[in-house]
Amino acid sequence: MKRILIAEDQYEVRELVQATLRIGNYQILQAENGVQAVEMARLHRPDLILMDVMMPGEIDGLEATRRIRADPVTAGCRIIMLTAKGQTQDREEGLRAGADDYFPKPFSPLALIRKIEEFLG
Repeated sequence: MKRILIAEDQYEVRELVQATLRIGNYQILQAENGVQAVEMARLHRPDLILMDVMMPGEIDGLEATRRIRADPVTAGCRIIMLTAKGQTQDREEGLRAGADDYFPKPFSPLALIRKIEEFLG
């Protein structure tokens, strides 16, 4: 069973993503902020992380991605930025931070499933 971490500060979005992924054979983990995302990634080593960019607290999704990439324990985790920041420069910044891909919100659940399956195949 593949493990997916949803790092998103909005409860409703986390629940929507989790409901979308119920059709697959995935273990779903959740984090409400960047610090939790880094801790959960280190503890559970998910196969894929869906990382929001704008999250409250000491670190946002970009910094959480940098920290996950810098840690040898979590460096191999695949990361897709799932964010409302959809401009070209936002995408480039996410990829520079270490994300494998960038998926804009609002999203189509079907398109999200296709993207996840592409990564976890």
